[in-house]
Amino acid sequence: MSDLLSEETQLAAEIERLKIAFPKTRELYREVCALLFFRFGQTPTANRLYQLVKRGSMGTPAAVLGEFWADLRDKSRVRIERPDLPADLSAAAGELVATLWTRATVSAKAELDALRAEVEAQRGEAEQRVAATRGELARTETALEQRTAALLAAQVEVRELEKAQAEGHAARQALEAEISRLKAEAAARDSELEKVREGFSRDLEKLRETAERAEERLRAAEKRALLEIDRERSAVVKMQKEADDVTKRADRREAEHRRAAEAMQAQLGDARHQAGVLQGRFDAVQATNVALQEQLAALRDPGADHAHPGRTKTVPTRPTVVRSARTSGPARKVSVASVPSGKTAARRKKRTQT
Repeated sequence: MSDLLSEETQLAAEIERLKIAFPKTRELYREVCALLFFRFGQTPTANRLYQLVKRGSMGTPAAVLGEFWADLRDKSRVRIERPDLPADLSAAAGELVATLWTRATVSAKAELDALRAEVEAQRGEAEQRVAATRGELARTETALEQRTAALLAAQVEVRELEKAQAEGHAARQALEAEISRLKAEAAARDSELEKVREGFSRDLEKLRETAERAEERLRAAEKRALLEIDRERSAVVKMQKEADDVTKRADRREAEHRRAAEAMQAQLGDARHQAGVLQGRFDAVQATNVALQEQLAALRDPGADHAHPGRTKTVPTRPTVVRSARTSGPARKVSVASVPSGKTAARRKKRTQT
């Protein structure tokens, strides 16, 4: 079917070229007759000529076709111009030569038909090879599309991992900010505790001075001094209790702060561990992405496959490198100056009074 279409297309193109070269209708019909008979091997008819040319009336192609056949018969006769040959012998020799020419033409046409058949067979094989090549190309394009889809999926996963890493980084920054704030609060509490200690020391100094004055007044008036000493002792005991309460509250606050700081250190270690795991996944995805890009480049380079058909190009795969998550170190304990207990302060006061 394709051969017929190609032959008809060639015939139409040749007729269009003849229409331009021969504007006269009779000359155009004569050339179309010769084209059909000698080049395409078709027997021209009046209807066929009119369908192809579509000029003049229906009588014009019939008349031109008659002239063509008469001219062809006249040219096909072989005349032997020999003055010593009789006319009947000359005619017989011409008929013999014409017969030989006809047989030679038939033989050549048969050989041409055989050659055409062979060429058609070769063309069929070539078309089959082209079809096979197209199928292979379609399979290659399908594999390429699949690799492209896998590459896009890997890129999406990489973006998700980058997003998760950014979120982990933001969480780590938030935790570090929280730790800084807790450290500032701890420093403020330490400063407050130091102020309380200084006040307590000043109170103790005042109590010592008061005790000394009481001892002097004791020498002057023993009874009145004893009463004053009792009142002072009662006041000291009360103040000592208050100081003990303040110290206990400060110790509780310090313990709470230490526990909070240790909890924040543990959260920071977990965040660092999570960031390390995410970094390892990101490195693995990057290695897979590089392998996929190398495979895609190998598929896009058909020259290498044609040059070495027996070899199969392999894409080297890189080992996946997974970084171990960083382990957070032990939480540092906030050092707080030791506060003398209430019993020790009471003993010191008693020794001073005595």
